[in-house]
Amino acid sequence: MDAALNPLFTPWKIGSCEIKNRIVLTSMGGTDLFGWMEKNHFDKAGADFILEIAKNNVGLVLPGCQPVYNPMFGQWLHKNDKMYADLKKWMPEFHKTGAKLFVQLTAGFGRSFTISEMMEKLYVNPVLRALAKPVMDLDKITASASPSPNRWSDKVPSRELTVKEIHEFVNAFAQSAKKLKDAGVDGVEVHAVHEGYLLDQFTFKYVNHRTDEYGGTFENRYRFAVEIVQAIKALCGKEFPVSLRYSVVSKTKGFREGALPGEEYNEVGRDMEESERAAKYLQDAGYDMLNCDNGTYDAWYWAHPPIYMPENCNLADVEHIRKFVDIPVVCAGRLDPKVAAASVAQGKIDGAGFARQFLADPEWITKLMEDRPEDIRPCILCHNGCFNMCHYKGVPNDQELSDSLHLARCAVNAETMQKEKHYIAPAEHPKKVYIVGGGIGGMEAARVLKLRGHSPVIYEKSSVLGGTFIPASAESYKGKLRDLLSWYRREMVRLGVEVHLNTEVKDLLQFGTADVIIATGAVARVLKNVPGHEKMIEACEFLNHEKQVGETVAVIGGGLTGSEIAYELALMGKKPLIVEMKDDLVSQKGVCLANSSYLREWFALHKVPVYLETTLKEVKDGSIIVSSKDKDEVEISCDSVISCAGYIPAPLAPAAKNVRLVGDCLSVGNLRSVIWRAYEVAMKI
Repeated sequence: MDAALNPLFTPWKIGSCEIKNRIVLTSMGGTDLFGWMEKNHFDKAGADFILEIAKNNVGLVLPGCQPVYNPMFGQWLHKNDKMYADLKKWMPEFHKTGAKLFVQLTAGFGRSFTISEMMEKLYVNPVLRALAKPVMDLDKITASASPSPNRWSDKVPSRELTVKEIHEFVNAFAQSAKKLKDAGVDGVEVHAVHEGYLLDQFTFKYVNHRTDEYGGTFENRYRFAVEIVQAIKALCGKEFPVSLRYSVVSKTKGFREGALPGEEYNEVGRDMEESERAAKYLQDAGYDMLNCDNGTYDAWYWAHPPIYMPENCNLADVEHIRKFVDIPVVCAGRLDPKVAAASVAQGKIDGAGFARQFLADPEWITKLMEDRPEDIRPCILCHNGCFNMCHYKGVPNDQELSDSLHLARCAVNAETMQKEKHYIAPAEHPKKVYIVGGGIGGMEAARVLKLRGHSPVIYEKSSVLGGTFIPASAESYKGKLRDLLSWYRREMVRLGVEVHLNTEVKDLLQFGTADVIIATGAVARVLKNVPGHEKMIEACEFLNHEKQVGETVAVIGGGLTGSEIAYELALMGKKPLIVEMKDDLVSQKGVCLANSSYLREWFALHKVPVYLETTLKEVKDGSIIVSSKDKDEVEISCDSVISCAGYIPAPLAPAAKNVRLVGDCLSVGNLRSVIWRAYEVAMKI
């Protein structure tokens, strides 16, 4: 192991509980021990994931947040004795790993509860709302400190939580913690004065306008969180560890408006001055650890950093707050392990929190310890599989129901939390399988086939493996994507996959009746109806450095590809502008709000011109002609035009009995759809 990582593998204590090393798996929705958005029960899939992480040398493990009042079916967590009995039987197996387990308990989301279009329909129709109440009481589960707008929807506002309801929550935390302690759990974490969840909403002046004992003064705003830890300690004893998930600074300008890194703004949530006081106050109330990052759902990119956020984005603020408390402090959020180790060595933080990297590769800590960092399958911070709750103008959470009910899956690892259907089964009749196309889809299919015992052969017409993922990972800030490409290429070598580069397959007859997988990708859509379209540079031509651009660049298409290219152009010092036909940027399913809101707000902050509901009419030398919603035509000066108008599947041949299609040549999607489809196809051969 790299000696620079040694500080992460030293013991430490949370109260009287000793943790074997400084690595902390921070909580992710979907990795719950008692189920997620379903009737509470001991969840075998969640337990298997948690156990796998513990076996791979993590010191402290935190499963997904467990609501003390379940949003689905309105259950109180402490009233199901069987699942605690099941947990107690399982705990000895967990403790064999040497790890410690803290279960994270949450009061809920309040105004941050993720509203879908279906939920809007239930809420606005009085009859449907009444019928749905036993299953999902939106009026109760969205209640906040004071009446306030929901983060996702204008149609489902939050009412004020009553004092009686607050007391019920406090009691539920204590009762649930006691049953967890009796089941053998090492501690609990209270969720959360963090990320703009319900307890955090009580602390914010921009949300909390109460005039009772839970509003107004500093002490009143933090009373809810204080009463919870006091109740837990009273029932479980002072020695039972209680951590607090805590956002140091809210980084929030207002409802649905975050503050970007380096931006000057007026904080409406918790600023650093208040945080210095709050951290000490919460410690004195009884909390034994602060598990920290920054942000709120209004500034979601701090707690769920996309690829655009800087590495170690929360570390400086967490190191600062550590000076004001005597209890251990953990930092999370795009942490580099070596940077975290140095901070631990200097006594600036006590633990290093990691989350989604465990979804991509549950064994990554073990691989670090064995000095095999190149074998780690990297998280690319896409949120496509784990947290693809997307939102754009006029639309609440636009997410498939299956995704809403099954979080914590992974775009780059089809097996994560899906092992009941995605698992490597040895081939009954090993055979040679031909793969046409060496992009990510082709390589994933080859990887799975090889692991099953087949003999895959890849034919790639270019001189290198990677396909369209090469330009897709080309922007300066996409180092993690390039790491994933390197991992796939290395896997082909490690597994001994036969690869033929500079070999174009034009006819499948050469393979006879053998099994063939086609992964030939897609071709760019050409706007042939636009005069001057031949003057445009296609997105991949720019990303592959095949064509250069001038100073002012018009990007045609404001989806994810176009927005990311415009972002890259701005980082290069160019002057991009975006032309988009829809009424919002990144108006598409599958792109997490943390990712899309960063781009939208970055363009607004840096005054990148964005023309929404605008259609390209003509490309001229030195300008473009566009038409806005009201049909007025405008000429916009520019030096270059980049087309990001989407892609069209380009299979070499249609699917047949022995021919299967994967990736964009079947249906243009994202990396998740490419990898999962390739995995599933490879499992059927």
